[in-house]
Amino acid sequence: MRIGKASAGSKPADAPRGSVGRQAPRGRIGILDGLRLCAALMVVLYHYVAFGGGWEGSQAQLFPVLFRPSAYGWLGVELFFMISGFVICMSSWGRSVSHFFTSRVIRLFPAYWLAIAVTTAVVFFMPGGITPLPWRDLLVNLTMLQRPMGVDEVEGVYWTLWAEMRFYLLFALVVWRGVTYRRVVVFCCVWATAAVVAKRGEANPISDLVMAQDCWFFIAGLAFYLMYRFGQNLLLWGMIAFCFAMGNYTAMATWRATLDNVGHNVPGWGVAVVLTVFFVTMAGVALGWFRRVDWRWLPTAGALTYPLYLLHESIGWEVFHRYQYTVNQWVLVGGTLAGVLVLSYLVHRLVEKPMSKRLKTGLTKAFDQIRAEGATHHERPPTPVGPVRPEPGPPGSGPPGSAPLPQGSGPDLDSPTRTLRLPAAPPPASTAPPRSRPVSG
Repeated sequence: MRIGKASAGSKPADAPRGSVGRQAPRGRIGILDGLRLCAALMVVLYHYVAFGGGWEGSQAQLFPVLFRPSAYGWLGVELFFMISGFVICMSSWGRSVSHFFTSRVIRLFPAYWLAIAVTTAVVFFMPGGITPLPWRDLLVNLTMLQRPMGVDEVEGVYWTLWAEMRFYLLFALVVWRGVTYRRVVVFCCVWATAAVVAKRGEANPISDLVMAQDCWFFIAGLAFYLMYRFGQNLLLWGMIAFCFAMGNYTAMATWRATLDNVGHNVPGWGVAVVLTVFFVTMAGVALGWFRRVDWRWLPTAGALTYPLYLLHESIGWEVFHRYQYTVNQWVLVGGTLAGVLVLSYLVHRLVEKPMSKRLKTGLTKAFDQIRAEGATHHERPPTPVGPVRPEPGPPGSGPPGSAPLPQGSGPDLDSPTRTLRLPAAPPPASTAPPRSRPVSG
C-alpha cells in the first residue's frame, strides 16, 4: 500500500502500534544541511592536513594542532551515508520509481560532470604530482561507473558515489512496491542479513552489491527516519544499536588502512568516539532535538556540500605542491579552502541549478511519454486481421430454423467474384388463434 501525506493529527496507516503518529514534516531539515557541511569539511581537512597529498615532509609537523583530529576526517563519509539513508527514505515516500530515478540523476550528475572537467583541466595545466587520465577513462568516468568497470577515477573520493548508486539501486525495489514503514523495516533486515552472510566469505559480487562494509550506516539512516516519522520504539532502537556495533567493527578495517596514508599511529578508540557522536547526533535529529535550528544560511551550506566534496582533492593538492615553499602553510590551506568554497558556490548557482531543471524537464517528459504509450496500447481495441470465414459444415447444415441448402449449391468461398445467395426464407406461419376444443357434457 502506498502512503501519501498523512492528515494533521492522524496516524499513518502502517505505523507501528504504540508509536506516536506524526504528520510528515514538509520542507528541508536545516540541521541535516549543517551536518552535510560538517561531513564535507571533515573529508577536506583529512585530505589537506593529514592524508599526505601535495605536501613534502611530515604533515604532523606542519600542522601539529590540527593533524590529529583531521586524521579521523575520513569518517565524514560514514556520516554522509547515514544522512543519505535518512534523506532518501524521506524524499521517496509516496513517489514513483520514475520520480526517484529523476531526482537522483539531477542531484548527482550536473555537478559531477563539471567537476570532472574542472579537475582534469587543473591537473593538465598545473603539472604537479598528479597525471591526467586518458580520454577513454574520462569518458567512462562521466557515467559514474568507472569503479565496476575497473577504470581509474578522476578523484579518489568518487568511490563513495558508486556506494550511493548501489544504495539507490537496492532501495529502488522498495520504491517500486511503495515505501511504507513495514517494507522499509523488512528491507533493512534483509539487507543486514545479506551483508552478514556475504561478509563471512571472501570478496565476491554479492558482497560488493550489498556493501557488506558500509551498509550499516545507510541502514541506520533509514531507521532514524522511521523514528523521525513514526516515533521511537524498541524495534528501531534495536536496529540502530545493531548498526552501531557492526559499523564500529567494519570501520576499524578502514582505520588500519588510513594509518599508511597519515604516516602516524592515531589511536583506534578515536573511531568509536567519532561514530558515537554521529549516532547520538542523528538520534537527536530523529527525536526532534534540533527542531529550532532553522538558520537561513543552512540551505546554502547544504547546497555547497556536494560540489565541495567533488572538487577539493586534486585541486588542493596541486596548489599545495606548487606554492608550499612560497606561502605560509596555514594561509595556503585556508586560502585554498576558501577558493574551493567559492568555486563550489559558482558551480551550484551557474551550472547545477539550471542544468538540473533542464534534466528534470527532459526526463519528466520522457517518462510521461512512456506512460502515455503504455496506456494507449493497453486501451486500444484489438484490430481484426481479416474477414472471418465460416467453418464448413456437413451438407445441408445451416443456422437453426433455416431451410437446408441443396447439395452442390453451396457458395464457393474461395471465389472472390461469386456472390453468396441464400434461398428465400419460408413464409411465416398463420397467426390465427387455434380452435378451442369443445368441452364435452
